[in-house]
Amino acid sequence: MSLISEKEFQELAGFNNEVSVSIFIPTERAGKDVLEEKSKTHLKSLWKEIKNKLEKKEVSKDKIEKLDEPIQELLNDKGFWRHQSDGLAIYVAEDFFRKFTLPLKFDTHYYINREFYLKPLVPLFSGDGRFYLLSLQVENVEFFEASKYSITPVKIDDLTPARLEDTVGYDYEEKSLQQKSSASSMGQQAMHGHAGADRERKNEIFRFFRAVDQGLHSLLQEEKLPLLVACQDYLFPIYKEANTYDNLYPEAVTGNPKDTDMLGLHQRAWETIEPLFEKQKRDKLNQFHDQNGKTAVSIHDILPGVHQGKVDTLFLDRNAEIWGTYNEDKMKVDIQEGQRNGNFSLMNWAARNVLNQGGNVFLLDEEQMPENSSKMNAIFRYS
Repeated sequence: MSLISEKEFQELAGFNNEVSVSIFIPTERAGKDVLEEKSKTHLKSLWKEIKNKLEKKEVSKDKIEKLDEPIQELLNDKGFWRHQSDGLAIYVAEDFFRKFTLPLKFDTHYYINREFYLKPLVPLFSGDGRFYLLSLQVENVEFFEASKYSITPVKIDDLTPARLEDTVGYDYEEKSLQQKSSASSMGQQAMHGHAGADRERKNEIFRFFRAVDQGLHSLLQEEKLPLLVACQDYLFPIYKEANTYDNLYPEAVTGNPKDTDMLGLHQRAWETIEPLFEKQKRDKLNQFHDQNGKTAVSIHDILPGVHQGKVDTLFLDRNAEIWGTYNEDKMKVDIQEGQRNGNFSLMNWAARNVLNQGGNVFLLDEEQMPENSSKMNAIFRYS
């Protein structure tokens, strides 16, 4: 279930056209509203309003018709409207159309400018809430890239053994059964042999897990995200011993992974690892208050810092907007009251660039902002 990838985000962030339209509407997962296609009706009504706005902006009739074509196709797609999440984001321009069904509850909103509006997508990427998930069974290994809102299988067949037999040979189960049979027939003497069999079994699993660890090594090192393991209780201590990856999460998703589907596994995985990312946000908020010379609350200081790649963390008031322009040559900010021809959302510009630079962006309610006299706060990587 990949909702929106970093590659897709980069595509949207780099897009620029004479007329680019971003649309956000809340949707429902099930119930009467789905049956009655309320979300479809909502989009249809909003799109009519957008077309009127485009006409007032003196966009040509031909261009509006080209923008209209994919929207009409979407409105007529009955199957699409039966399978929704919490929110729908649409990005449309001439010869460009993308739609994303997302577990984010949007306020109804649209944005018309040269660039696309990405600020509402920040929760999908904020705080770098991404992690690796390794599902371990002795008979099966699966690997995923995940975040709070998504889980995507990653093919690792060419990197790791798929099951224990691939590492220790196909006689391990037969040997285990023989040893158990021997233990039951030979009494106390065989109990020592059974303990030895347990040690041998553990060693076999250890060798299997070490092979998995080594096979994943190059993949894990690409981004060094936290690695969360899902496995039965008795297996996790063995994997921890076999593991050589520095960013292994110290707790596991317990229980047999085969007892749930991918979405159930994802839910349990997020419940397990969420404290890590909540701690990261708290740490950033605390860092803001502790960093005297490396913080800023004025947009006139923050945007040049964003431009220079100096911003480590950006805090934005989720319900606010700042309109204006930024002159990159002069590194000068000009703030204006409301949207007008030639200006753009400075919050959107800042969020897009900080995420592209590998920084953190958090959307907060006004009262949660570190310094809530400003709609934008920042922590710099350096002064």
